[in-house]
Amino acid sequence: MSAAISVALRGYLAVRTIGWFVTRPQTRGVRAIALTPEGQVVLVRHSYLEGWHLPGGGHEPGETAEQAVLRELREEIGMVSHGPVRLLGTLQHRPNFRRDTVTLAVVEQVAFAFRPSLEIVEAAAFAPDALPPGITAGTGRRLAEWRQGHPISEAW
Repeated sequence: MSAAISVALRGYLAVRTIGWFVTRPQTRGVRAIALTPEGQVVLVRHSYLEGWHLPGGGHEPGETAEQAVLRELREEIGMVSHGPVRLLGTLQHRPNFRRDTVTLAVVEQVAFAFRPSLEIVEAAAFAPDALPPGITAGTGRRLAEWRQGHPISEAW
């Protein structure tokens, strides 16, 4: 991605954050712990955010959480097939003055063929005990809770 596009996306995000401060919007989203047949966890890197994240995004009106998480996996990592989907719970996330509700799911047997986009510049699978440097704190917490079999915490 060119530096100009990256700068433009960051500028847009800054303006959007100011709007959120004024309006305090409420959004619904989803995140996936996507597991490959080998048991690796799929993570993504965005063009406009630092670090490795769980794939996910918006939960559109009329969609179930399961439909939303599967759509996001197709869009972000190029998921071509999957096995069982299990919803783990819902988190409250309060970044940048928003009021977000994020549903977390485990999706097993994920096969994917990633292609970079303006939003997602990299997707890769990692062993759960060998996660990459730069994983975000929230992503690390969710994966640790999942690996230890603990309920997910209330805050992202």
